Amino acid sequence: MNISRQLRGLAYQVFYGLPLPVRRQVARAVSPKFLVGAVTVIRDSEAAEPGRVLLLRQPSSRGWGLPAGLLKRGEMPAVGAARELFEESGVRIEPGDLRPGNPNAILHPTAANVDLVWFGWVPASSTPLVVDGGEVLEARWWPLDDLPRLTWPTARLLGVYGLGPRAGELPPSVPVADAAPARPTSTP
Repeated sequence: MNISRQLRGLAYQVFYGLPLPVRRQVARAVSPKFLVGAVTVIRDSEAAEPGRVLLLRQPSSRGWGLPAGLLKRGEMPAVGAARELFEESGVRIEPGDLRPGNPNAILHPTAANVDLVWFGWVPASSTPLVVDGGEVLEARWWPLDDLPRLTWPTARLLGVYGLGPRAGELPPSVPVADAAPARPTSTP
């Protein structure tokens, strides 16, 4: 039997023999730490294909980005996404009306953060956009076939879902048809 395999087995036996609170402390000490945020891709439900998307211009960036922010401790991801969307743009969507992207989680290993991506649809003509001028300078609907200069993370994220200038640059594990949820249909 391989010595390293025996040592690993012994280490697991010792670890699982520790009391649960001690195991949790050990796991927290050796595990990588990630910040978890929520990103919303809000589409205009009235726009003809390819559609329009809500983008924000913030003072700290050199391009337009998506509504996003960190989740609060214990906050459910869809609730955090809806909260951040409202805080940054004035757009109110119920958390249950947001649809998870596929994939729902986008890992940014170099930045040590994870974005949970949610899609929503609202009628732009009757949805007022309200920004505070501090965190967000401007919110605006943009045609998907004529987007402004995007921040690098926004261009990359939209590309994962087959949208924007980096559409088609998907990781091999994400089929294009399954990436972005389809526009919801109304039922009679």
